[in-house]
Amino acid sequence: MSNERQRIVRPDQIEGAEALPHALPGAEEEAPDAGDLMRGVLVDERYEPGMIKLDRQPVPIADDGLPAFVPESDPTPLRGGYIYLSVVALICGTIVISALNLGAKWSDGIVKVPLLIGSIPLFVTMGEAALRISRSVVAWWPISRGRALFRAGWVLMIGALASIVFAAIWVALNA
Repeated sequence: MSNERQRIVRPDQIEGAEALPHALPGAEEEAPDAGDLMRGVLVDERYEPGMIKLDRQPVPIADDGLPAFVPESDPTPLRGGYIYLSVVALICGTIVISALNLGAKWSDGIVKVPLLIGSIPLFVTMGEAALRISRSVVAWWPISRGRALFRAGWVLMIGALASIVFAAIWVALNA
């Protein structure tokens, strides 16, 4: 696909649209397949039948004339494992927060055990996210400094959140 915008087609420009049931009152025909209609509305050769789906597609141009995203040139180490580790951290965090809200103390096992179990995958996924975002800062810097600085702010936010989680672990272990 080139750097052109997707071609949007009005429904009346679709071949056979004049025979649609809404166009012919009282017609006894079946409604056309929605997939066939959508293929005529949004023309994108990436989704043509028989087209191989690639991980790296061309970068579309946003309305401001800059690329919509910077493609990732070097995948981060976790790749697909990121989601599974995040789920473990989410479940453990939910247990800890719920226990604290229901009156448990930091020294209780219902707080300490999930906190220690969930903090390991949480720190790993936070490190993965910080690595990915810091790489995007470097990639965006020559293109758009504003977007690069925005992503640098996210890296700082991940560092601040990691320090808060570390403080919670410290409190739980010393309670």
